Parts: sequence; structure tokens; C-alpha cells
Amino acid sequence: MSKPRVLIADSMSSLAISIFEERGIDAVQPGKLSAEELLDTIGDYDGLAVRSATQVNAEILGRADKLKVVGRAGIGVDNIDVHACTKRGVVVMNTPFGNAITTAEHAMAMMLSLARHIPQANVSTQEGKWEKSRFMGMELTGKLLGIIGMGNIGSIMAKKSIGYGLRVQAYDPFLTEERADKLGVKKVDLDTLLETSDIVSLHVPKTPETTNMISASALNKMKHGALLVNCARGGLVDELALLAALKSNHLKGAALDVFEVEPAKENPLFGLPNVICTPHLGASTVEAQEKVAMQIAGQISDYLLSGTINNALNVPSLSTEEAKLLKPYLELARVLGSFVGQLTQDPIKSLTVTYGGEANDVNIEPLTSQVVQSLLEHHSSSVNSVNAREVARERNIDLIEAHNEGKDEYPCRITVTVETEEMTRSICGTLIQNRPRVIDVKGIPLESTLGEHMLYITNEDAPGVIGDIGTTTCASGINIANMRLGRDRSGGNAMVLLEIDEKPGDEDLERLRAMPNINSVRYLHFPAL
Repeated sequence: MSKPRVLIADSMSSLAISIFEERGIDAVQPGKLSAEELLDTIGDYDGLAVRSATQVNAEILGRADKLKVVGRAGIGVDNIDVHACTKRGVVVMNTPFGNAITTAEHAMAMMLSLARHIPQANVSTQEGKWEKSRFMGMELTGKLLGIIGMGNIGSIMAKKSIGYGLRVQAYDPFLTEERADKLGVKKVDLDTLLETSDIVSLHVPKTPETTNMISASALNKMKHGALLVNCARGGLVDELALLAALKSNHLKGAALDVFEVEPAKENPLFGLPNVICTPHLGASTVEAQEKVAMQIAGQISDYLLSGTINNALNVPSLSTEEAKLLKPYLELARVLGSFVGQLTQDPIKSLTVTYGGEANDVNIEPLTSQVVQSLLEHHSSSVNSVNAREVARERNIDLIEAHNEGKDEYPCRITVTVETEEMTRSICGTLIQNRPRVIDVKGIPLESTLGEHMLYITNEDAPGVIGDIGTTTCASGINIANMRLGRDRSGGNAMVLLEIDEKPGDEDLERLRAMPNINSVRYLHFPAL
């Protein structure tokens, strides 16, 4: 089996190569690639590691036939089309913790520099001037800092600012009162934060909701003489509106590490005496770059070698320990989804996956994705666990997850139910000694393991049917390894599951279908993982 291959498309610490090599992965770092060069080479790789320069778009993904994972050494994924990756079944990962301290420290440095005019005073002094009165500063102790976004970086910024003697209030829709109390900050709404803060610092990602969130209206709400710090993402602040607020002295100053257009070779804010600018240095420390390079190399390696998912943006994360715990459940989900998929030929209106017993106590999100994948891969050649839910949405399949808390004779139960225009079909399974076992098909109890080659036969419950099946399979040279029977009532509907040694021929299936009291005969294939 060949080694997985990873392309490192951007400048990255050499420690990333070391991690890949230690894990047995062939990693290539050719230096900065043009878009054309990336298009020509991406088809050879299982993984792609980038920073912020390389654009991972639909065109690139269209050439990436082998690609399984894109890893961003850093937090922001503005340069990665996450939706396109999901549709192609590619996991997108980032490293949200690797540069959090470094970025928070840079925001602190920008706030301190802004409050004391340090860059401007440095230039003036080195020019031989001695302008003490010109650079009268602001004492931060006791001032009120408003932090917008209390994720990793915002929380670190809050802790460090409290250490400097600032009072801190925060706006974040996901911040709980309990978390705010633990951090020592006051939770407020956005308008209150803007209206009362002496300094406002941004720590949110750029999304449709946050783009230009610091608009002209928001700037007008800010306290007269306040300071604004943005070390998060360009595009969060309306730069022309900020220009007007600074020129009118409504705001005393602004410190910006990020800009709407980068690299920012020119910008309307450049040259203002009350603005400090740096070229996106938030994560630019040796320590941070080494950390994110090592982390993304480790995460990509874990996924390619064992399926472990850490810090993914388009699929649930799955630790090594959780992957081991879920392995038998995932195998059960695989065979149940495949069973239903092979039996269902009509377009599916809805798919319901119901969990009972011990299955209620595990992470069901990857299990449902596995059911969807195994069902749809009999109807689509490009579905996997990453894009399974997206493919289901595109096919207008209503996907439902449910729980059954009632008592059960089995330790766990997963039930897969599909509805089409013509019928509703359900199949139940359980784990016995961590091996999948089907326990109910279309309401008929029937306990069976599933081998690679299976015959699924439905019939009228009548004397002689089982004997006829044995005689016919024998005449066709079909060797039966295992047989399981089930029926809903005496003389009613019945079914037979036969495990056989190899795939039967079409003529063999036709002979079985021609027997008396036989309703249907289907060959089912469950390849081993």
C-alpha cells in the first residue's frame, strides 16, 4: 500500500515536514505555487496544507481527485471554499489554538501602543524632536474595554487586560453568564458595549453576519474619544466610515492589523496621525508558526492514517479514543445503511435513524453520516462521510435523527427507516460482542450476521419453501454458509437471509424467483472494510 501524500502549498515551518515523515507520510513542500502550478499538481495528493496565501476554490478541487483533507495552519479559512470542499467530500481542518496567545498578545500591544502613541512618538524622537506634550496618552487602569467575540483569542485578551487593571465587558451571542463570571467579564448586548466602552477590540471571524459589523451606524454609537482595535479579520470594519469617524475626532484612534484588501499596499486610512497599522502580524511569532505547523501536520496525519478528526469545520471532530469507541457502532451503521440502500430503488423522501439503548450514549452525528453514506453510495459514486448529508440535501431527502429511551431486550439498537412514494421500509440492528447483527427487517424479527455475499428472499409462509430453496441453490452450485428465517405470523409474510460463499449468477437468481410462494430474491453485497 502506497504512502499517503501531502502537498504543503505555502511557506510553513520545517517542523511540519518532520512530523509527516515521522508518521510515514510523503510530504512535499515546493515553495509558493501559482494557481496554475497548483492545478497541475493537486491531483497527486491525498492532503493539502496551507496558510493564508493559497486559494482552495472549486476550480482547484475539481482537479483534486484524490484529495481527502485540507489543513489550514491557523484559524481563518477565508481562503478555503469550505462548502465546495464539503460537496467534494474533503475534510477542512484548522488550528484554532496554535496562534491564540500570539494574536491576543498582538492585540494587547496594539491597544497599549494606541493608548500611548508609541509608534508616532518613536518616529518623532528618532527625527530629533522632543514632543512630550504632543503625545499625551491615556492611562488604561480603570478604563472599560469592550471585547466583541469571546472565543479563544477574546478570552485570552480579557484575562491579560484584567491583569493590566482594565474593566472588561463582552458581547458574544454564545457567551453564557456562567462563562462570563468565570472569565471575570460582564456580558452585555452589542449596543451597550459600543456606547460605554473606552476601547473596543474585535475578535470574531468574518462571516456574512459579521462583515461590516462596525458600520457607520455602529461607529456613531461608540463613545466619543474611544479607541478601536481590530486584529481579527479585514472586512469587519467599514473602512470609509472609520476614516470619517477618525477625521471628525469622534474616535480618538484606531489600531489595525487586518484590512479589507490584503496585502494592503494602499488604504484610505494610511497616513492618518491617529491610526496604527501592521501587516497582519497577529500570528507572526516563531513560536506560533511552529505550533500551528506541527499541529496541522499532526491533524492531517491522524486523519489520513486512522480517520481521527480534530478541529474540523465541516464534519464532527472525532478523537482517537472516540474513534475506537465508535468503531463497532460505525460498522453497524454501515451495514444497516447498505442493506436499506441495496433494497431501495425508488427516490427516497425521508430517512430516519433512531437510536436506542447504549447507542443513545455515544456521538450519533458520525453514525448518522455513515448510515447516509452507506445508503447513498449505491446510488452515487461520489458520496462519503464528509459530504453525505450535503448529498442527501441535494436529493431533497428529509433526514431525521431520533432517540428511543424505552427498555429493550438488546443492549443497543439502531433503526433505519426510509420512506418513498410507494413504501416505508425499516431495518433494525444491534451489537453482540461488538459485531453487527440484523434483528428486524420490515417488522419481521430475524437475528442474523451479515457476510460478504447474502441472498435476501421474501416469501409466503408455506410448507416446503425452505426445502425448495435448499434444493434449488444446491442445483445451482450455491453453497450456503448460514441461514436465518423470520415471519410475521403463521401463514403470513416470511423472509430468509442466506449467507453464501460467492456472488450467484443472474440465472441462479431467476431460478429462485421462479419457485412457488417466492415473492422476491435479491443478492446483497457487504464488502469487508
